[in-house]
Amino acid sequence: MPVSVPPILSDQELHQLLAEDVPFGDLTTDSLGIAQEPGSIRFFARDPMTVCGVEEAVRMLELCGAEAEACVASGHDAGPETLLLQAHGSAGALHRGWKSAQTLMEWCGGLASRAAEIVAAARRGSPDALVACTRKNVPGNRRLAVKACKAGGAVMHRNGLSETLLIFAEHRQFLRGETPAETVRRLHRLCPEKRVVVEVATPDEALAWAEADVLQLEKFAPEQVSDVVERLAARGSGAVVAAAGGISPGNAEAYARAGARLLVTTAPHVAPPRDVQVRFCSNDE
Repeated sequence: MPVSVPPILSDQELHQLLAEDVPFGDLTTDSLGIAQEPGSIRFFARDPMTVCGVEEAVRMLELCGAEAEACVASGHDAGPETLLLQAHGSAGALHRGWKSAQTLMEWCGGLASRAAEIVAAARRGSPDALVACTRKNVPGNRRLAVKACKAGGAVMHRNGLSETLLIFAEHRQFLRGETPAETVRRLHRLCPEKRVVVEVATPDEALAWAEADVLQLEKFAPEQVSDVVERLAARGSGAVVAAAGGISPGNAEAYARAGARLLVTTAPHVAPPRDVQVRFCSNDE
């Protein structure tokens, strides 16, 4: 059944993506003299995937002059041979939009699928665990990356530097004569609506910053996470424990089981694309 979900990119942005691939027309299609021949195109999932980017792909094909519709919305799972998108129009319109639409769906689908795998693993460890994707997307693709992370069931760790307080060691080396508790209290006073997040590299650092709202444990083993969780509880700290660094589908369950409430990961951003198969058909077939 066709579905209707708006794309997150504007027509101008989608035109720019199309222009990267077809800056001066489609030389092959035009030279063959087939640009006005009517036909259709269908996009199928080749392997299991979490779908994402189909709405942008539909609009791309429409901007090329075709009539297109999504058959599965972003965020839904699709098995092999699932029809994701179909379009009808001239061969010229279909060929102009084909590869850009396919590649976008494959890239977004890879990111969303990896996020979904980590979410599933984390929830086997704890049904309340959350997976948060970092902002380490390819520059220029932030909105599509955010859409794909959310399509996979994850949340965003932070969308940018303007919205969150996250203290790294690189910040702390500039602090002079201020204790961790004083720093946390100062930030709560300056930014009362924000939570203070601190990344730490050792259990001792975690305990030193126990008054923070969130402690991000960087590259801790699951056993170390469990130990920190217990020691914080013994001190009466209410800090949320987040595990970061190397979180993957293979270890997310262990980290969630160890007591990490939030799993911070970059893995979806470097996931391989998921294959989307494209089939053309002329009106004579």
